[in-house]
Amino acid sequence: MKMKRYYLAENASLKWLETPCIYNIRSDELYEVDEGGFNFMKECAHADGCSSRDSEFIDFCIAEGLLSERLSKAKRIPDRRSPVPSLRYLELQITDRCNLKCKHCYIGKRDLHELPLEDIRGVMKEFESMQGLRLLITGGEPLLYKQFERLNGILPDFEFRKVLFTNGLLVTGDVLKGLKVDELQVSIDGLEKAHDLIRGRGSFDRSMKAIRLAIDSGFEVSVSTMVHSENLGDFEKMEEVFKEIGIRDWTVDVPCLAGNLRENSDLLPPADVAGRYLAYGFGEGLHGGGEGYVCGLHLMSIMPDGNAAKCAFYSDDPVGHIIDGLEACWEKVGHTKLDDIECDCAFMEVCRGGCRYRASITGGPSSKDPYRCAAFIDHGDPDG
Repeated sequence: MKMKRYYLAENASLKWLETPCIYNIRSDELYEVDEGGFNFMKECAHADGCSSRDSEFIDFCIAEGLLSERLSKAKRIPDRRSPVPSLRYLELQITDRCNLKCKHCYIGKRDLHELPLEDIRGVMKEFESMQGLRLLITGGEPLLYKQFERLNGILPDFEFRKVLFTNGLLVTGDVLKGLKVDELQVSIDGLEKAHDLIRGRGSFDRSMKAIRLAIDSGFEVSVSTMVHSENLGDFEKMEEVFKEIGIRDWTVDVPCLAGNLRENSDLLPPADVAGRYLAYGFGEGLHGGGEGYVCGLHLMSIMPDGNAAKCAFYSDDPVGHIIDGLEACWEKVGHTKLDDIECDCAFMEVCRGGCRYRASITGGPSSKDPYRCAAFIDHGDPDG
């Protein structure tokens, strides 16, 4: 009896990271496999497909959306391993134009830079060849990018998850109808009064409307929230609302004293107050792989002027420019080990030193992050 042929599913991608992996772009799940399993999945990526008598493995892959009985579009087969450590998450600030002037924005004064579309295309090609997992499309407000429609049109050409970071004010039914991203992340910084205080009158209602519209249109939506002095009483209700409407991930953090927040420093609560709100939030987050290293092991940011830095907070201390190539920039990013910082508590492997930029501006490069310390020391594991 002829065995069935199977094919790598449309939303599955082979990623040769530190270990061989299969990535489900739609679900954002990463699966480690052994060399034999990886070679088998390479066969499945070809137009002729693959077959196997290992029904348990096949059933698992089908259930997880990794294999299909139908041939999908041509799939990319990795011809090289990623750098070590791997660059898994690339924050791409395509423009610093914005339609808001948020009081806690770390960018501050904007120089109205935009990345040329061809430069973006080149960065995405190299990110894919480096086995990247998630492209974080940010700004400013990325929907204000002058060539956004053309950029949106080429996104399906690449095998990684595309996440659009937006304030939601420009998200309409027409925008969503043609949007080629896998996820939207919308900033909500409290309930109506607290959010509007930070972002402007009426912005809360417009952002929440955009969230509901995106969910109803079939998009996965996550929310990011910054702790500030005027939203401390909103977190219980926010959690209830976000779970009720079907938010995928809720990320809670404390803003750094940079950009516009320098002029609105009264909005930044002290560490022992703000730290405990880091216990809020839910979702899967990152894919691991950072054991023994501080926060940000697999992340790099590209600014609208083409400079690259280990994260957007370090935009004034770039490691290179995309004209030199994405991988050349990545090689210059330092990766600090947990043993090299001053932290020594029982939660180090979970906390991973907190935000290193926040630690550096409150103490020094090897200092503790006082906000993250407050979250763990006073309240235990905020994720547990």
